[in-house]
Amino acid sequence: MSSPGVRRGRAPRIVIVSTASALVVVLGLLLGVGWYYSGELLDPAKAVPGYGDVSLGATAVNGVSAVSLQKGGDTANEGLWGLEWPGGFAHLGKVLSQDDTKVVRELVLGTAPPSDTKVRMTPAMWPSDPKAALGLDFQEVRVQSELGAMPAWYTPGSSTWVIAVHGHGGTRQETLRVIPALHQLGFGVLSVTYRNDAGAPASPDGLYHLGDSEWRDVEAAMRYGTEHGAKKFVLYGWSMGGAVVEQVLAQSALAGQVSAVVLDAPVVSWTKTLDLQAANRGLPLTGPLARLAELVSGWRTGTDFGRMELLDSPPAHRPPTLLFHGAADSTVPVRASRDLAAAASRLGWPLTYVEVPGAEHTAAWNVDRQSYERTMSEFLTKFAG
Repeated sequence: MSSPGVRRGRAPRIVIVSTASALVVVLGLLLGVGWYYSGELLDPAKAVPGYGDVSLGATAVNGVSAVSLQKGGDTANEGLWGLEWPGGFAHLGKVLSQDDTKVVRELVLGTAPPSDTKVRMTPAMWPSDPKAALGLDFQEVRVQSELGAMPAWYTPGSSTWVIAVHGHGGTRQETLRVIPALHQLGFGVLSVTYRNDAGAPASPDGLYHLGDSEWRDVEAAMRYGTEHGAKKFVLYGWSMGGAVVEQVLAQSALAGQVSAVVLDAPVVSWTKTLDLQAANRGLPLTGPLARLAELVSGWRTGTDFGRMELLDSPPAHRPPTLLFHGAADSTVPVRASRDLAAAASRLGWPLTYVEVPGAEHTAAWNVDRQSYERTMSEFLTKFAG
């Protein structure tokens, strides 16, 4: 039989081992959570939007052709939107009526998807190319980057080229909305892809770096432009494409060739963006979990999140910049753009900020196309013409 002294000596060791085991379990759980949410952010396959809404079929309101949708997701968003489903696409206008279960929207172009069809709302208005969508001649070109050839569309114009950069999980189709106005101004437009896009080479780790490496593909597009007659550049980025543009300004030796920048709902702070997206998911401990996902993401990719906090780390080259952001953005926080605009004078950054009431993520054009294009045209005529 063991003596009481031995029994007393064992007890602290049991407590220590139990505590250490519990800590290992907790740390493992935290790492698992961080890994999961970093995958949601970094994995290109998880960034591709699904068909999360449901069509209830064609209808009419006071003689106006319409589409009835099960209420949810983006179905009641303000403005002109695309409606996409496998094998089909339509343009939807204003909301004609809605209740707790259903939203009825004006059918502007195309035919309504059949009832029970899985659909998605998209601010990108055409699923095709500049010729099919807009009637504009273009060239399918290949931009040679450090990882290989990246497909791009070139819509011919002057020696000032607009490099148009789509967002996280997006495609070149996102850029089609602004090509007519840019073409009317006489600019050449290069709508690019970057690593991990469909048809483009994958990054070595197969993951997004949220702008911290993708900028090199945009730099390659600028080199391509220089080799084909471009004298100066406008960089135009949507959402994560804005973060890519910002890193060109911060890290590229070619940044001085950029005469103007247009940003649409850009990620100017990944920290604030992750906080918003964690809150949207209803996660407890939103701030700590978002920081954990950021930490794990940085570890997996080598991404420097601090460098992409524009308010704290503005790029050395700060050309005149036009920044659009929708006040109703539930994906990238409008507050981050407001904060950057408020600090622009202090930062010596000639930045024009336009906030669009009611606009969801990258949907400022969709809510007020005329005002958007007029503002953009006046800005580019002044600074890039």
